[in-house]
Amino acid sequence: MMYLVLTAMLALNVAAEVLESFRIIDSSLTQTLNNVDRKNKQIYNAFEAASIQNPTKVKEWKDKADQVKDKTRALITKINELKENLVMTSGGIPKKDAGPDFVLSDEPIIVGTKGDTILVKNEGDLNIPSQIMITQKKGEDLKGNIEGFRGFLTTYLPEGDPIRENIIKQLDTTDPKINLKEGGEKKTWETMNFESKPLIAVITLLSKMQIDVENAETNVISALYSKIDAASFKFNKLEARILPKSTYVLKGDQFETEIYLAAIDTIQQPKIFVGGSEILANREGKFIFKTTASEAGQKTYSGTIKYTNPEGNVVAYPFKGEYMVGLPSVTISPTKMNVLYLGIPNPVRVSVPGVASEKLTVSVTNGRMEKSGEDWLVYPTKLDATGKNTSVSVSADMNGEKRNMGSMAFRVKEVPPPLATVGGKNGGVLKKEELMAEEGIFADLLDFNFDLKFKVTAFEVTVSGAGGFSTSYKGTGNKFTPEQKDQFKKLAQGSVIIIDNITAKGDDGANRPLSPISFKIR
Repeated sequence: MMYLVLTAMLALNVAAEVLESFRIIDSSLTQTLNNVDRKNKQIYNAFEAASIQNPTKVKEWKDKADQVKDKTRALITKINELKENLVMTSGGIPKKDAGPDFVLSDEPIIVGTKGDTILVKNEGDLNIPSQIMITQKKGEDLKGNIEGFRGFLTTYLPEGDPIRENIIKQLDTTDPKINLKEGGEKKTWETMNFESKPLIAVITLLSKMQIDVENAETNVISALYSKIDAASFKFNKLEARILPKSTYVLKGDQFETEIYLAAIDTIQQPKIFVGGSEILANREGKFIFKTTASEAGQKTYSGTIKYTNPEGNVVAYPFKGEYMVGLPSVTISPTKMNVLYLGIPNPVRVSVPGVASEKLTVSVTNGRMEKSGEDWLVYPTKLDATGKNTSVSVSADMNGEKRNMGSMAFRVKEVPPPLATVGGKNGGVLKKEELMAEEGIFADLLDFNFDLKFKVTAFEVTVSGAGGFSTSYKGTGNKFTPEQKDQFKKLAQGSVIIIDNITAKGDDGANRPLSPISFKIR
């Protein structure tokens, strides 16, 4: 029996390692997909540039490339929707519902069709992928979409073209051959890929299919671009171009920019010099200029691109650029006032120059924080009159590294007690007819920037009578009782009423005793 238990535990460990491997592979595939997408965008940008130079010559090929782009985006979106459906049906949690510890999770994530980050739960789920992809025939639908896309792409390539044959292999959806060693069972493309496969494996496979789709897109649009006669427009205007990764960097980081010619002769490479030093091309044929940001301030750089024109003459094209080096800093601004209040959401706006808000992580030492639109809501849990124990801290994802950007201390106070009012007055002289017209007593927060409501839950009215005698009448809620109103009718000019033992309950859930108020009847 102990041997069986040990064997089962070992099997679980192996399964966990396999799931972890799929997770790592999917992360790598997602990065590869982003790289392919950037490459395709460069080709489409080249079509745009060529169209500006010679629209008549380029129109036919650009129109075809645009059709390829639309078809590709539609299929990529379809696969993204499948991923999201699989993950959410298996218990996936959107980032907005995952709580403040979301960023600390070791579980995998996907990006939804609307750009939302979704936490993948139950990555070993074997049932949902089979249910959706096989039982609900989503796998069969996907197969049809891939076949349609493959047929569409091959119409742009002639028979026997190696690129055409490569695309057919990349997007192959044929059923596997029957394997007699495995019982001779006939399988379909859908069952081979999706039946009884863990969720993370299916997500990884779908990511691989997206890469195949975009690689096929690359091959076709590259072939279409090659059909443009570059000589008619490519060299009639040459300009130096720079493409900085960012024009704002922090001290200690590297400033990085790509330098290239707007039109390139693939037969020869230009020579690029920055500050007198030559920049060599990398393996991808790109020229990358890097320099360490050693001090803060506005920085400039300049250089020359030397290129041999068709006549054999070397022509120099100067360029220059600038970037800003800043010290690590953070802006934490309370959007209401300079303190936080206990028991209510306190809006705080957080920003770091040069860093997108989605790359910021915000935390508080006293309580919890919650994202709300452009603001963060702070919910303090303890009073902190001096601000020694309450601080909001911000870190930023800078090129894959978490960096502390700073913090700010806050004081935490209780919400101030409201004032009891009748007819908008907190005491003084009141006409009898004014008192008779009022329905009850209210609690108002004066000069308080938060939209916080209080409601009176109990109070006591004391009426002075003849001979200096007084009688008290209790009420619950905030409405005057019939008995109290009866006494108001009997009030003579100069009488005094006192309203005390007042309690009110606020939106923060706290019951507050309010100061008594008194009125002299006129």
